[in-house]
Amino acid sequence: MSAPGADEETPVSSVRPDARSGNTFAGDVWVNFKRWNLKAVRNPFVLVVSLVQPIIFLVLFTEVFGNVAGGAVNQGLPGISYETYLVPAIAIQVALAAAITSGVGLVNDIENGMFEKVLVTPMNRTAVFLGKTAAEVFRIAVQIAIILGLGVLLGAEIVTGIVGAGGIVVVGILFSLWFVAFSNALAILTRDQESTIIGANLLQFPLLFLSSAFLPLEALPGWIQTFARFNPVTYGVDAARSLMIDQDVMTVIDVSWFDGVLNGVAPGVAVLIGLDIVLGGLAVYLLSRASSSDVK
Repeated sequence: MSAPGADEETPVSSVRPDARSGNTFAGDVWVNFKRWNLKAVRNPFVLVVSLVQPIIFLVLFTEVFGNVAGGAVNQGLPGISYETYLVPAIAIQVALAAAITSGVGLVNDIENGMFEKVLVTPMNRTAVFLGKTAAEVFRIAVQIAIILGLGVLLGAEIVTGIVGAGGIVVVGILFSLWFVAFSNALAILTRDQESTIIGANLLQFPLLFLSSAFLPLEALPGWIQTFARFNPVTYGVDAARSLMIDQDVMTVIDVSWFDGVLNGVAPGVAVLIGLDIVLGGLAVYLLSRASSSDVK
């Protein structure tokens, strides 16, 4: 046992100097970023599954429903092919599907005891969450880029070119952040892999189909239009679609503060950032409350 007053007399820098030197906020973020990317590389099945499902949707919807849905699209957006219309929705779907795996990964850490080990380290818990999120955002960005490339091969046109493609990736990342936070919060609350998967997947398809993702909002029943106005997918898809076709196609918020396409992008981005802040804060709060004593 140390003598009384030892903690006050012993300089912090003299205790484990090598650990303190590497225990910066940025260092903690970097360590977790590397760890989660390595974990993903060692288990590529999850990455493949989260990418294959949207690819199937892209191919099937364009081939099976292209002619019918294309007619509805052309009524509001003449000259726009259904492939071009659909690709931004699939990009958002990729972000949604990949974000679901975030909570599953955290549950795996909880079940194998790794989460408990992380909690008792001197790492900043906000940095732990940010590093994990950064790794997932990196993979989501790569997956969205793959979808955009495949869409172009299938006949879609990114009217705004490389800049627009980069903007779509950014919108997809902003969209993914709130669901990454949600799935991690769900993982901390349930601490059960099946419950996390069911809870996240239960939202995925209603969010996608009760939005402007696959058909113009005016072509949908009235009750779906009402739901879509409060659906984050609508804001993400409309912002990405505006960048895709270089037109303001925001269907739920009418903004005229900017010139052209920005009127369709800015409202969606603003809504997504708000969701990211609220749910990200919730996830960090739940993570900060977690302690090794109550993680089984």
